[in-house]
Amino acid sequence: MEYEVVVTRKGQTTIPAPLRKKYNIKEGTRMIVRETSEGIVFILAINIIDLAGSGSPNAELGEMRKNMDRLRNEDL
Repeated sequence: MEYEVVVTRKGQTTIPAPLRKKYNIKEGTRMIVRETSEGIVFILAINIIDLAGSGSPNAELGEMRKNMDRLRNEDL
């Protein structure tokens, strides 16, 4: 599925409702913006709840440390 969106003069745009629902994107959801050879990609940022449990797909030590450091810096 493809959607056309408009960018405001402040550089903001709206993620279409079907995609917000599909990916559970709500107000306050953090996203990473990455530039690729094909353009700009928005990726849902991993939060602390996603890291919980040893069976988590995001439980790699390096990734956990990086996210914990990011969360600590946000608390300052």
